[in-house]
Amino acid sequence: MAQYRNRRLSEELKKEIADIVRQMKDPRLQLVSILAVQVDRELTQAKVFVSHFAQGSAKDETLAALYKAGGYIRSELARRLHTRTVPELVFVDDHSIEAGFKITEMLADYERERTGSVIKSEE
Repeated sequence: MAQYRNRRLSEELKKEIADIVRQMKDPRLQLVSILAVQVDRELTQAKVFVSHFAQGSAKDETLAALYKAGGYIRSELARRLHTRTVPELVFVDDHSIEAGFKITEMLADYERERTGSVIKSEE
């Protein structure tokens, strides 16, 4: 039963946090996507996995903006959700999309090498 509540709260938090971030006026948060939320067993802390299209120092600024807005986001969640407490939010940079691109590039390179060697052997 606890897993069901945990999963349901995670999905609700993901939806609401994405909506709150989308409504914020901070230009550093324009290209931010909330990918997932993991709530711990006691429902006291939530890891918010974030993806953004910024590069280099802009990435750090985006995470800093999220940490700075964390109190506001949490207060908005308290207003929107009907729970006794709202978990503390911890924003985590999610590299899964970048890893996916890297794997795709590696597979494409492998395929080019393989087809290149097949063409050479046929000659």
